[in-house]
Amino acid sequence: MSIEKVRAYLEGFGIADRIREFDVSSATVELAAVAVGVEGARIAKSMSFKVGDDPIIIVMAGDAKVDNAKYKAYFHTKAKMLTFEEACEYTGHAPGGVCSFALPENVRTYLDVSMRRFETVFPAAGSSNSAVEMTCDELAKYSSNFTEWIDVCKLREA
Repeated sequence: MSIEKVRAYLEGFGIADRIREFDVSSATVELAAVAVGVEGARIAKSMSFKVGDDPIIIVMAGDAKVDNAKYKAYFHTKAKMLTFEEACEYTGHAPGGVCSFALPENVRTYLDVSMRRFETVFPAAGSSNSAVEMTCDELAKYSSNFTEWIDVCKLREA
């Protein structure tokens, strides 16, 4: 199970006990916000893309979406999300539980600045009913293959 891989990975940092598992789904921003008990913007959603042949993860605030012009300016290609099957194959996590932890070495992680306005955020922990609370600095520290902070998103209009 993916959550067990994440638990073992975070155990290496001594923080596996911070993983929260829910009796309800947290597979979407809306569901995760209810499960955790916070506003949806504080859910750190992990989106999986392909740049050339390389899979990447971009973690962004729950109320953010990829700004295609910013994405293309940064990555020099159009945003192409991984399919459900590709996400499972490349990241080891199924959509709904995709996270930046316990990733294969070839999957780079980028964190979007849209999360920086919060003291803590809640990324998934490898399953569709889990989350772990972290500061943005901790998210950068514990994310597999963290590459850099980027600005490729825009906030959804209310």
